[in-house]
Amino acid sequence: MRANRLRQIWASGGAAVNGWLAVPNGFSAETMAHQGWDSLTVDLQHGVVDYQAAVPMLTAISTTETVPVVRVPWLDPVYLMKVLDAGAYGVICPMVNTREDAERLVAYTRYPPHGTRSFGPIRGFLYGGQDYPERANDTVVVFAMIETREGLDNLEDILSTPGLDAVYVGPSDLSLALGCRPTFDDVDPPAAEAIAHVAAKAKEYGKICGIHNGSVEVALKRVEMGYQFVTVSSDARLMASGSQAILSTMRAAKPASQTFSY
Repeated sequence: MRANRLRQIWASGGAAVNGWLAVPNGFSAETMAHQGWDSLTVDLQHGVVDYQAAVPMLTAISTTETVPVVRVPWLDPVYLMKVLDAGAYGVICPMVNTREDAERLVAYTRYPPHGTRSFGPIRGFLYGGQDYPERANDTVVVFAMIETREGLDNLEDILSTPGLDAVYVGPSDLSLALGCRPTFDDVDPPAAEAIAHVAAKAKEYGKICGIHNGSVEVALKRVEMGYQFVTVSSDARLMASGSQAILSTMRAAKPASQTFSY
């Protein structure tokens, strides 16, 4: 079975740089994948991507060594099993708040006897190989999102769940849950303390921790904190920021007598 490069990076003590895909298009996903991201996450929870758009995006990513990951809309076996069957090598599940939630997440993403995942990896065979059924349980990576006060209170119970590989912090939702401003980077003190707490506890329990970031500078600081899966920006944000940089430079340099059409 094709190896999961995320597991290889973590085994060597490294941190994976993850990109985010919000544009429902195979060509844009392929373009992002060819830039060398360690992994790319197709976001089915927020934004405009649905399952029919996600499949060609996963296909496009598989033209490279970039690991295809999907954030599902909810803790629902339908979504989890279908994206795994479509070839996702990692899943990020939102709003995991209790040990029971984490146990259900693990069960939905593992074949028996370790879980209840139904068999039918129609594209998993194409991406992973013909021994996918025997090795998928040990290859696919499963993240539980920690983004509520309840999830934070139950963090140790969640981290101690057998079969759970990692947790992933959503800074904006976690900030809101703690009565703070919803933001990625410049979080208020209670959220900053929670982010540091998750990293420390994940290390204690031998789990990987990941987090969403708005800038490279903050992502690097969080790697130093112990985060080994850092998301930096998205296709949509990169498109917007790149366009803004070009236009601001052009407009600033425009001679007073010259008119540019945009």
